[in-house]
Amino acid sequence: MPNEAARAEQVQLQHRKLTRLKFIRRILFMIIGSALFSVGLEIFLVPNNIIDGGVVGISIIASHLTHIPLGIFLVVLNLPFLLLGYKQIGKTFALSTLFSVILMSIGSSLLHPVQAITIDPLLAAVFGGIILGIGVGLVIRSGGSLDGTEIVAILFSKKSPFSVGEIVMFFNFFILGSAGFVFGWDHAMYSLIAYYIAFKMIDITIEGLDQSKSVWIISDEYEKIGEAITFRLGRGVTYLKGEGAFTGDDKKVIFSVITRLEEAKLKSIVDELDSKAFLAIGNIHDVKGGRFKKKDIH
Repeated sequence: MPNEAARAEQVQLQHRKLTRLKFIRRILFMIIGSALFSVGLEIFLVPNNIIDGGVVGISIIASHLTHIPLGIFLVVLNLPFLLLGYKQIGKTFALSTLFSVILMSIGSSLLHPVQAITIDPLLAAVFGGIILGIGVGLVIRSGGSLDGTEIVAILFSKKSPFSVGEIVMFFNFFILGSAGFVFGWDHAMYSLIAYYIAFKMIDITIEGLDQSKSVWIISDEYEKIGEAITFRLGRGVTYLKGEGAFTGDDKKVIFSVITRLEEAKLKSIVDELDSKAFLAIGNIHDVKGGRFKKKDIH
């Protein structure tokens, strides 16, 4: 029917428009993230002989020893890992990473002649780590990466008992340690500071300050606690049926989702109403659907 065909075409056009907007937003975040990474690298870390982990750290050391521009190493050393990622992880991830790495390389080349903001290695490590971490976090949120060692870690983790984070840390232990032989051990320690700060900033950028947390509470005062969470925090509550393994007694389990900023208040509520209640709080990387949005309670 003509009306149905027109409606279907309209829905398809809306879907394409939404997809195009998401694509533009993703590209914009990759550009901003790569630019920030270049700033952190060339304005703070490299002039003070401080390195980052992974391929970037290897590239900084190689550029220092050979006097070949850093941007060239950033692309060349990442290419083998990108080929692995293309075959094993996916086309979109590999192309997004390639795009981000090329932007990072161009940014590094353009900013290399620019004078460093500070020659204090501690300030450079702190602020360079912050800017670096935000840049990487934005790129990761957009579906890409700025370091090929993460691809290797993902592949190794599938065939080993170690997590991606543990494998990356193992690689970086040797990379950051090698900075001591090239730049001196003081600079190696500053590199560790920069790496740690960047690592934390990546988490904050990806998850945000409003990182979601799941809450599980077992208490005989479940009704009072549930009402307090609803009316004092404005969060929805679900009651689950449970059974004590040792006693066999029926238990009510309170389940809710809150933000990191509300954690302290929730603990205060539970302690106030039942100091002996069982309380478990865990991190959640993504929340979708339901009624998670905070309700205004009047």
